[in-house]
Amino acid sequence: MKLTADARFLGERARFSLRLHCEDCALFDVERATCAHGYPTAEHRQPTEPLEAAVVFCKDFEMA
Repeated sequence: MKLTADARFLGERARFSLRLHCEDCALFDVERATCAHGYPTAEHRQPTEPLEAAVVFCKDFEMA
């Protein structure tokens, strides 16, 4: 699911400490930088720039 990262979303993300990237997921293998279920991670990884235009949610995200 893709969501535009507008001001409201960014505010709620900060307010509620939302986690949404592979690095926050229990299914992410840090050593191999891959998903345990084999899903592609390119769109879901922690961005290198602080502001994203859009956020892509993974259907299998599990809080670590």
